[in-house]
Amino acid sequence: MTDYDTHEVLKRLLRLRDRREPLVAQIAEWVGAGIIEGRLQPGQDLNSVDLSQQFNTSRTPVREALMLLEQEGLVEMKARRRPRVAAPSPQDIRDIYHVRRQLLSMLAALLVERASDEDMANLRAEVVRMRKLADAGDVDAYFWSHVHLQERMTEIAGNGTLKQILDSLALRTLMLRHLSLTRPGRLAYSIDDQERLIQACEERDGELASALIAGATVRALRAVEEQREREAPSAGKPPRRRSAKA
Repeated sequence: MTDYDTHEVLKRLLRLRDRREPLVAQIAEWVGAGIIEGRLQPGQDLNSVDLSQQFNTSRTPVREALMLLEQEGLVEMKARRRPRVAAPSPQDIRDIYHVRRQLLSMLAALLVERASDEDMANLRAEVVRMRKLADAGDVDAYFWSHVHLQERMTEIAGNGTLKQILDSLALRTLMLRHLSLTRPGRLAYSIDDQERLIQACEERDGELASALIAGATVRALRAVEEQREREAPSAGKPPRRRSAKA
């Protein structure tokens, strides 16, 4: 995937095109992508002084960018404390994936019902490209390709309300979706899931497509939980705080 793809997703979900301050949008894009792709870890401090120096600006645009990300659940800002990357609780994560599973099951059924043969051919071509990325072990490129695939599916399904709800959850789930793909062996399972889903859609089997995407979502949740457990600090040791510049 290109930087264009990454930035276009973030611009749309953060509604950055509506903002007149290009520097605020630039900072929000950089921090948002860093959180989603795991370069900025849950609980990590976001030092506004470091960020203002990095972007050669005052702290005001930095604060505005972080407040924008706070509204989307990616950043936590509390009085008398540095802003930091949001760290959803295990229950928050399970709740998000439970809702996502239901929504994606609906999406798959609508896709089978409404996609044209040309739509399905285009989706199949996307999955073929994703297979190459998965085989190459390119987590970031595969991840953004998967994001693009599901966005195309949502557009084809043609349900504006469903799309709006999925968009409202999108930024909260992107960093979890990326984290799930960092689990050893997870790329292979994920692309297998996508190929089975596309085949079910091509065969116009809505019930099977819904069941497959629900199962894939459950497996993704399990991968997130396993990866978080693996990355958890040793018992009794507080997590090490790093600045956004690190």
